[in-house]
Amino acid sequence: MSEDSKFFLKDSDVPKQWYNLVADLKEPMSPPLHPGTKQPIGPDDLAPLFPMELIMQEVSQDRYIDIPKPVQEAYSRWRCTPLVRARALEKALDTPARIYYKYEGASPSGSHKPNTALAQAFYNKEAGIKKIATETGAGQWGTALSYAGAVFGIEIQVFMVKVSFNQKPYRKAIIESYGGSVVASPSELTNSGKAILAKDPNNSGSLGIAISEAVEVAATNDDTKYALGSVLNHVLMHQSIIGQEALLQMEMADDYPDIVVGCTGGGSNFSGLCNPFLGKKFRGEQDVHAIAVEPSSCPSLTKGTYSYDFGDTMKSTPLMKMHTLGSDFMPSPTHVGGLRYHGMAPMLSHLVHHGHVEPRAYGQKECLEAGIQFARTEGIMPAPEATHAIKGAVDEALKCKAEGKSKSILFNLCGHGHFDMQAYMDYFSGNLAEDSFDTKAFEESLSAIPAVN
Repeated sequence: MSEDSKFFLKDSDVPKQWYNLVADLKEPMSPPLHPGTKQPIGPDDLAPLFPMELIMQEVSQDRYIDIPKPVQEAYSRWRCTPLVRARALEKALDTPARIYYKYEGASPSGSHKPNTALAQAFYNKEAGIKKIATETGAGQWGTALSYAGAVFGIEIQVFMVKVSFNQKPYRKAIIESYGGSVVASPSELTNSGKAILAKDPNNSGSLGIAISEAVEVAATNDDTKYALGSVLNHVLMHQSIIGQEALLQMEMADDYPDIVVGCTGGGSNFSGLCNPFLGKKFRGEQDVHAIAVEPSSCPSLTKGTYSYDFGDTMKSTPLMKMHTLGSDFMPSPTHVGGLRYHGMAPMLSHLVHHGHVEPRAYGQKECLEAGIQFARTEGIMPAPEATHAIKGAVDEALKCKAEGKSKSILFNLCGHGHFDMQAYMDYFSGNLAEDSFDTKAFEESLSAIPAVN
């Protein structure tokens, strides 16, 4: 093993292609369906929302897709991101495990999200699009897309989940600093937002609602397209730059992970790190155990049903085969806004369904405790979402201690928490709400899932 603690690639070694796990899947994925006909959708069905190049990437079977030069140039402002051996955390845990983290908080917006935001903005720019509408949970995706809009000269409209909009005022400020406009969702700007507020004026919002608003804006304005920060295949593929770098960096460390861990809300940061490793496993090159960690307040992988469902609350999107709590489900208003989504990426859901990925659910308090320990040992303040991956890695390291085994553990530290300090303030003041999962609301939401043969 290398005695170094930080591993960087030269600029010339940063991958020039995205990796597409679809090419190496053993079992074919179920196609998205038209909500009316229940038949597989074609490219023309998605054309009102996305530029054609992204639609082609969404359905691509190619293992690798070239990263356009302008996107490579934009990436070069911060990539590669560091791979770090967490030696201080290992010492604090008194574990024989070797813990590594890939730190995506080194990006301009402080998370992994620019990896796909820049790509999506570029392809929209090439298609002549002037404006993009989108949603954001904790604000990291809205921040990243606003930054990408500034890079490629596109106007960005962000619908931010209301509970996070109120909890994280600095996220609003940074979105606006990058040139994006942001409004709390549900809002009065769309028919879907108005309808939800008419039923519940105090609705705290959800990613499903915010998606409905953004999709409505894109579908009703010819000059506007929609961009999604997670869930879809092309988004997960753009994030594969993380795992491809990590593969090369683990070689530099003269090590290879026995376990890879990522937090999951829609699935993009987990998939970005883990899919290249899973690809090697499926090709018979190297085994790995993948763990996807979600919040116990919104446990789509561990409690949801695997079925076709809508991606948004107003049921305007195509039907996708995924683990879902039901598109009507309203998660409790926790501090992990980026993980409060009723469904999971179809690809990650597919992997869990076939036993290739282990899902776990943790509460926000135990995750923040792990994040605080990480901050006090490694010196980085993690985003609340990222603390779920830390918790998963810590549990595996403690298991190694109990069993007397030295395993290599790699997790994705998907963003910093500099604009998310209210969560930590609530924790230290004793005001952090307990996680809650409304079983009755979940059952009612499941009953509304459309029947698809």
